[in-house]
Amino acid sequence: MTTTETDGFIDELRAQSQRYHDQHPFHVAMNAGELNRRQLQGWVANRFYYQENIPRKDAAIMANCPHPAVRRRWIRRILDQDGTADGGGGIEAWLRLAEAVGLSREEVLGERHVVPGVRFAVDAYVTFARTRPWVEAVASSLTELFAPDLMAERLGAFERYYPWIDADGLAYFRSRLQQAPRDSQHALEVVTEYCRTPEQKVSAVAALTFKCDVLWSMLDGIGRAYAD
Repeated sequence: MTTTETDGFIDELRAQSQRYHDQHPFHVAMNAGELNRRQLQGWVANRFYYQENIPRKDAAIMANCPHPAVRRRWIRRILDQDGTADGGGGIEAWLRLAEAVGLSREEVLGERHVVPGVRFAVDAYVTFARTRPWVEAVASSLTELFAPDLMAERLGAFERYYPWIDADGLAYFRSRLQQAPRDSQHALEVVTEYCRTPEQKVSAVAALTFKCDVLWSMLDGIGRAYAD
């Protein structure tokens, strides 16, 4: 691809930020401090189902990817979530957030509060990663392009509006401020290198649109289940 073609492709990918879930009414209300304790707990418990499936999604991408250099870098995502030893990683950090909002590990790990819409959306995302061409699955992860600003805003909102949450429980958000830019840059490099035909580019943008729909559908399900 020429520089102009690459820039145009990246602009198309970045344009999907207009579909990102930070604009969902439930998310807007959360960042405005308008959720009650039960609603916030519902979001944390349901979002955990997404968090615990991220390593499975990334393992599926690695299983389908034929390029060792891509796999060597992609595996960091699994280690970020699962940790390199017990007590570390993003999944553990999310469990600490769950405890900080008043949930027990047992009820979160047992998926006691996961609503059908969230389960369906997350399972569809994992299936997408397993069954679609690996580079499309990589493209779907590019919602991380939009994540750093969201994480910074979310962290500030939680500290400002939900002071009853122990600050140690917000460690996951802090870690993603560094991880998301690193991950999105790598994914963008991969997608621009391996999506060369017009058809591949269209499929990559469609994959990112699909991922935005997954995140939006999750909030639809949570919002309906925890409406006042």
